[in-house]
Amino acid sequence: MVNNPLKPQLSDEVYKFLLHNNLLREKGIRDYVIRQRFKELKGNYPTYIIIEKLQDEYAYLQYDTIRKIIYQRPEVKKADFSMI
Repeated sequence: MVNNPLKPQLSDEVYKFLLHNNLLREKGIRDYVIRQRFKELKGNYPTYIIIEKLQDEYAYLQYDTIRKIIYQRPEVKKADFSMI
């Protein structure tokens, strides 16, 4: 079974459906999880320690990449229903 990192927002059933039909971006989910983990640790550690901890969890990402993920503003795309 696939772990659902979006459980508070999506049910497991919906998450599996979206994943199965390639309707979710893995990078977007990863970035969301990293930002949530940062928020979770922010009260207990300084930023540079949190980024180092995240780098241990995501060894393939560089320090600056994690920093950019944490500080980027998420894009909000407007739905285009003109094609319906």
